[in-house]
Amino acid sequence: MSMINKEINDFAVQAFQNGDFRAVTKEEILGKWSVFFFYPADFTFICPTELEDLADKYAEFQNIGCEIYAVSCDTHFVHKAWHDVSEKIKKIQYPMLADPTHALSKDFEVYIEADGVAERGSFIVNPEGKIVAYEVTAGNVGRNADELLRRVQASQFVHEHGDEVCPAKWQPGAETLKPSLDLVGQL
Repeated sequence: MSMINKEINDFAVQAFQNGDFRAVTKEEILGKWSVFFFYPADFTFICPTELEDLADKYAEFQNIGCEIYAVSCDTHFVHKAWHDVSEKIKKIQYPMLADPTHALSKDFEVYIEADGVAERGSFIVNPEGKIVAYEVTAGNVGRNADELLRRVQASQFVHEHGDEVCPAKWQPGAETLKPSLDLVGQL
């Protein structure tokens, strides 16, 4: 079953961000673009490479009005401990959400009950709180922040220009398509 246009449920979780603990709720995400970036666990192997990649691109996400929320089933205390000891994780400025009750990972349908962790899932959520794009990959394959950024930019473009669509490998400023009868069979 597709999760496209699914409105995420209300939530309230603890987060670690910039040396502090704070609450994050659904209300905070409404009115702006968000990426929920689920990963299996802190203190692992592929996860820090992905989170560092996102940290390196964070300013670009911020420049387009998009917040990143990294999410694992660890507690906010574990996020802090990982931040304190890992050079890669020390780079992170975006919120690291704690999901020890699995409420978020179950809502986004990435919870692996047998293992007690989340799949690698990336979800783009529009300002209305609805999922407009997502990808879930096997636990042994890392993701690419450049492609995720491009998909957010494309999602924002079509949200603003509903009568145009973005072709493969579209980048901001590139030509788009306007679906019409004249285009059928012409591409």
